[in-house]
Amino acid sequence: MNDRPNIVLITSDQHRGDCFGFEGRKVKTPHLDRMAKEGTRFANCITPNAVCQPARASILTGLLPRTNGVSDNGIDLDFDLGEKGFGRTLANAGYKSGFVGKAHFSTHHTFEPTGTPECKSMIPELGADWFGPYMGFDHVETMVLGHYARTRPFPPPDALHYERWLFDDGRGEDKVTMWQTHLTPDVEAPHTWNSGLPATWHTSTWVGNQSVRYIEQNKEEPFVLWASFPDPHTPFDSPEPWSRLHDPDEIDLPYHMERDFERRPWWHKQSLEGTPQLEDPILRKHRATYSRILPPDEKKMRHLIANYYGMISLIDHNVGRILTTLDEFGLSENTLVVFTADHGEWLGDHGLLLKGPMLYDGLLRVGCIVNGPGVPADKVVDDPVSTLDLTSTFYDYAGVSDPMALNSRSMKGLIDGQDSRDFAFSEWDLRPSRTGVELDLRTARTPTAKLTYDEISEEGELYNLADDPHEMDNLFNDPGYGILQSELMDMIKSRPEDAQAKLEQVGMA
Repeated sequence: MNDRPNIVLITSDQHRGDCFGFEGRKVKTPHLDRMAKEGTRFANCITPNAVCQPARASILTGLLPRTNGVSDNGIDLDFDLGEKGFGRTLANAGYKSGFVGKAHFSTHHTFEPTGTPECKSMIPELGADWFGPYMGFDHVETMVLGHYARTRPFPPPDALHYERWLFDDGRGEDKVTMWQTHLTPDVEAPHTWNSGLPATWHTSTWVGNQSVRYIEQNKEEPFVLWASFPDPHTPFDSPEPWSRLHDPDEIDLPYHMERDFERRPWWHKQSLEGTPQLEDPILRKHRATYSRILPPDEKKMRHLIANYYGMISLIDHNVGRILTTLDEFGLSENTLVVFTADHGEWLGDHGLLLKGPMLYDGLLRVGCIVNGPGVPADKVVDDPVSTLDLTSTFYDYAGVSDPMALNSRSMKGLIDGQDSRDFAFSEWDLRPSRTGVELDLRTARTPTAKLTYDEISEEGELYNLADDPHEMDNLFNDPGYGILQSELMDMIKSRPEDAQAKLEQVGMA
């Protein structure tokens, strides 16, 4: 057995913090429920940013989005900072470092070549023997997008590891046709269909396969692996038979499915009605329509959520495969395993689908489960944390020094019961290119309250989560909550003064 623990980070994409069996929703997650029972979970873990690229850059580096420069999608993480992330830091300390799945540290749809292995113009230049290094991980197996909301997987040369595997047997086009097939019942819910693709060829299965293989090949030395599932990100296209696992008539509907802008700060309405400031007409149309779809009628909404649940259950199945592999090789007792997500999903809350600058808890809060040596079983930590804190947590368990000044704080003291936290912080700088409005949003969340504040307009929204868990009543500037608002503003103002100058580079959502 290695003296230092192996580290396995498992992430999902756009996965709400309440969509687990242990949270009481009717989604089937037996392996994740077991992880929570046998380990420690954080009930108030939030994302440092509500979209993919910044959230992932913060997990990797332990730096807040405005500190590492990736304050919105379309801004690439600097390679030098990526090389100071936990992949390279642990590799320099003697760990084997691997990454499997969706990366999204750099932009795919770019206006000009950027030279990263995720850029659409660079991918054809990568040979079939390219397996990294990338962003500090020496072994990399990744995919072009992972989810195909507006396009489809393509064969080489426009392919990375997943797509090459999908097309390698000569039946790739048949598989794409199966994926595009809408099986009955097709109720035409937005971004939703029961896909005809068998689960064998699904991205979640592939991530499970390659993660298991990486563990098998590196079991004799300390290793760190980030297994990054690209689901349950839209489209909600659960494969057979997982699309049938949850009866649409029995799923959990949102508490409040109506848009209620009169209760909200100005940017809620303006973000859904403004014109994105982009010259490219295709990108402008995408930004103007993609996240602005009204939730459908109840029947369609039930089918959408049932497919979302099915995608989560398929991830859970593959998490079980990873955990079983660790068990079979006698690695479980010396492996720190963390499951979390980059960010959440509105899923119909307040009449919204997908994600954007309305930072309700469905989008902001994510699951966070920790198993491993010395981690207490069946423990729930209510202290607020951020996925940003995983970086320092990994260094703490591995006995490795921080490679630079970090915003991250180790969660080990919370796990051991020797530490406490008052709040967690999230931030998002939105350019007019996204929604037509400019916002500098800062959020402080405690176990019982949340304030989101726009530094430009000095407007905000405040929710007393203890009495109003569904965030119905905005209490910002309510005299009766002045002390609470002041306390939360002080938390926001406590952010270190280490932010980079605001960058104007933007790409796709």
